[in-house]
Amino acid sequence: MVNKTFERVSIPLGAGLVACLSGCSKLDVLDPKGSVGMAEKSLISTATMAMLIVVVPVIVMILVFAWRYRASNRNATYAPRWAHSTAIETVVWTVPTLIILFLGILTWNTTHELDPYRPIESAVKPIKVEVVALDWKWLFIYPELGVASVNQLAFPVGTPVDFKITSDSVMNSFFIPQLGSQIYAMAGMQTQLHLIADHAGDYAGISANYSGKGFSDMKFRALAVTPAQFDAWVEKVKASPRRLDMNAYNSVAQPSEKEPVRYFASVDSKLFNNIIAKYNNGNVLDLQNSNCRTKG
Repeated sequence: MVNKTFERVSIPLGAGLVACLSGCSKLDVLDPKGSVGMAEKSLISTATMAMLIVVVPVIVMILVFAWRYRASNRNATYAPRWAHSTAIETVVWTVPTLIILFLGILTWNTTHELDPYRPIESAVKPIKVEVVALDWKWLFIYPELGVASVNQLAFPVGTPVDFKITSDSVMNSFFIPQLGSQIYAMAGMQTQLHLIADHAGDYAGISANYSGKGFSDMKFRALAVTPAQFDAWVEKVKASPRRLDMNAYNSVAQPSEKEPVRYFASVDSKLFNNIIAKYNNGNVLDLQNSNCRTKG
């Protein structure tokens, strides 16, 4: 079982590696467009600066000592029996201890504030999206609107998005770098994530966990648009001739690579729960409280 708190603080290294491997021209995680992403960028910056308080002086002292005590410098003090300095011991133990304490408190507070299961406070009603990781594509279901899409996610700017996430394949990781955070998608289990976009834009979405040969193209677009544009997008989806029931879903779930965007004008209201429940003898496992509930 994945510790949901750890998923927030694992972002700096994981996001950097994923961005580099995917050929991004810049680290999108350092160009956030939502409040969650901004808070994570602040955490990364603060932690990096705190660690540089030790790293930079150590690098400087290595160079200074190497130069000062080189073999050709006869003016340097030669003290072969030197063994202890209280002042040096105090500095080398006190400074790192204070930094570790500072980072520990910072990480503790931030990981609780950025708990992916914690709803975003807003006067705007959240929009609910159910996410299914497949081989090698993403399925987005809008249970309140009765529509679905493949490899394209849309939501109004300034509106919290409440995600419920699962996988109908191997473990994946759902990640929109510029909006912040990533959380795992696991077969037979349901995780949650809350995000918000403060700026309109077309943002890259990726899988941040290797899942086989089609992994490199398991990407989607997250469209943060105005309410009017979102309504137009919904009408566009509803105009699709496709319907997503369990039989159609079985076809969609077949492994495929570089899957184009597809829309479904209607969707089985129990589809998401049925996907999870088929791994759990008819039960839905929610990692928030680690309990099973009977499929409705």
